Amino acid sequence: MAEVFIRRLSRWQAEQQREDAADVYVEAYRRVQGEEFKDREAFLETFAEDVQRPGFDMVVGGEAGGGPSAYAYGFLLDRDGEWWRGLRQDVPWDVEELTVSGQVFALAELMVLPEFRRSGVATRLVEQLLIRTDAALVTVRVDPANEAAVGALRSWGWTRLGALSAPVAHIPTVGAGTASEIWSRAVGG
Repeated sequence: MAEVFIRRLSRWQAEQQREDAADVYVEAYRRVQGEEFKDREAFLETFAEDVQRPGFDMVVGGEAGGGPSAYAYGFLLDRDGEWWRGLRQDVPWDVEELTVSGQVFALAELMVLPEFRRSGVATRLVEQLLIRTDAALVTVRVDPANEAAVGALRSWGWTRLGALSAPVAHIPTVGAGTASEIWSRAVGG
């Protein structure tokens, strides 16, 4: 496999690449046969909202001369703290503090085409995405049945913040499935 190059996209570039990102999304998260159109449309709708959020940032990975093979993006979470209100456990005081001060970044999406997995591309994408954020904490919502995602988070030093008792719309879900856990880690950690 050729080397995958990672580059940051401006908000305008991200909007210009939304169709390519939707293609990678559908291919990365193949689910129910015949539902690809609905999955793609749902991604495009969510992406249109996310790209307008404060602190939005996006990186893309691809081989030289080839199309995109991976994307990661995220944004700063609202200061109101709604993203953690559905947790079953008590939220550590510092999470509340960081939220109120605008210091929590959400990893909204991480998608890698199957043929580029297990080559370090996802790790490099997340590192590059977080390199410019001023946030102190990064968080992600993930389905605990997604063993690959949970394993990657553990290997990257993330910790499980808690399980959700109710759906929360304020923090995006990475990957397919019903996300019911929130994981976090200190930025730079």
